Amino acid sequence: MNPYLDIVIRSVVVYLFMVIALRIFGKKQLSQLNTADVILILLISNSVQNAMVGNNTSLYGGIVAALALFIVNFVFKKVMAKSNFIRNLVQDTPEILIHNGKIAFATIAKLGITNDELLEAMREHGVEYYKDVKLAMFEIDGSISIISGTDNLRQTHHKRKIHKTLGNLNN
Repeated sequence: MNPYLDIVIRSVVVYLFMVIALRIFGKKQLSQLNTADVILILLISNSVQNAMVGNNTSLYGGIVAALALFIVNFVFKKVMAKSNFIRNLVQDTPEILIHNGKIAFATIAKLGITNDELLEAMREHGVEYYKDVKLAMFEIDGSISIISGTDNLRQTHHKRKIHKTLGNLNN
């Protein structure tokens, strides 16, 4: 077999494995990574490198592996855009956190959102009380969207920060 075709096949298999593994074991979104998760991603990337390129440590081998990953990622995103089944298999759906001032405690507990995080998101959206929230959603990108129930309707987004040691990720 052509050594570069071997690299392409290995890279595609590793990519698909990582998509499945992150869906099963990972966070809803990368914006939710904490320090331990970043370290895990770095170690995984190092451990699967040899699985992708095998004994070929040449520049061309690395370029072929990277190109294969870019192409499979591009194709995978196109397939996700066209197939609801694949998209639902890989991505979670938005979750309701507050509806008409009523907090969905089970959903908040399942997602691991603390009361302080929810209050912070509300303050950043200019909402003081839960009763003033018409709808608060945990979006698939890890942000919390809030629509207030006041006369001057506002919709803003809050990017959820999980770990204080990472600092402000929005800069």
